[in-house]
Amino acid sequence: MKILVTGGAGYIGSHIVKLLGEKGFEILVIDNLSKGHKEAVLYGTLRKVDLSNETALKQILENFKPDAVMHFAAFIEVGESVVNPIKYYENNTCNTLNLLKIMVETGIKRFIFSSTAAVYGNPQKIPISEDHPLNPINPYGQSKAFVEKILKDFDKAYNLKYVSLRYFNAAGADPEGKIGESHDPETHLIPLILKAAKGERESIKIFGTDYPTSDGTCIRDYIHVNDLAEVHYLALEYLLDGGESSVFNCGYGHGYSVKEVIDIAKKVTGIDFKVEEADKRPGDPPVLVADSTKLKGTFGWKPNFDDLEYIIQTAWNWENNKRF
Repeated sequence: MKILVTGGAGYIGSHIVKLLGEKGFEILVIDNLSKGHKEAVLYGTLRKVDLSNETALKQILENFKPDAVMHFAAFIEVGESVVNPIKYYENNTCNTLNLLKIMVETGIKRFIFSSTAAVYGNPQKIPISEDHPLNPINPYGQSKAFVEKILKDFDKAYNLKYVSLRYFNAAGADPEGKIGESHDPETHLIPLILKAAKGERESIKIFGTDYPTSDGTCIRDYIHVNDLAEVHYLALEYLLDGGESSVFNCGYGHGYSVKEVIDIAKKVTGIDFKVEEADKRPGDPPVLVADSTKLKGTFGWKPNFDDLEYIIQTAWNWENNKRF
């Protein structure tokens, strides 16, 4: 089986490439390397291509003839999307449309989309199920929601079958230490905490301590990146077996507060780093927790790493031994 992976040099994409490679798939990774790292691609072939280049894309799909496309190439910084929405709509929405259009032209019918819980906006109920209304509150979430609407139309019009995976908070690193999270700039909580523990940051800031939660700080559902990789593999098997288009939440179904994450990180690292309290950030919902009943029921998925201490330990191991 041949799989085309866009954005496969990035954090989540590289972990999926590693899993697919270990399972014997033939993989072609395309990535413009604006955010990814060529060293993170452990299997298959990497080609430096931007999804805005329709000519190159069409040539690649015609020559490689993948059985499915896994699409991770996207910008992910919520704050940046607010001040520069053009960048997000061009890359996350328009370039994805380029890819889908060429898939239709070349007869490729299976697509796995890297979506996000940001499509829900401020949740009306917790845990969040897939039938929750989509009401993104920033251009990043909106750029992904637009693609989900496009996918529905492409399924009806062109019989392009897809699985859209709405991630909650991907975290951790490859337990073997070969790959991990390496963003520039880094915006995710756990690596920022670990950089504070290493002394690369003066402190870690808690944005808001008066939310309606047990300790006043935001609660998020953290899923280990390898469990997320397994979901993508199961989604691929599902589509290869003739599964219908569908959407799934990717989370464990329970969350941890910012203070809890900090406390566990102090335990894992053995370092009592400085913590500062700051004002709330606009658009941060108090609680984001997935209802993953559909995922578990459809795929028979059972997470292997549902332990925040273990998740942080793998991230800490990577942070101390990272290669890129």
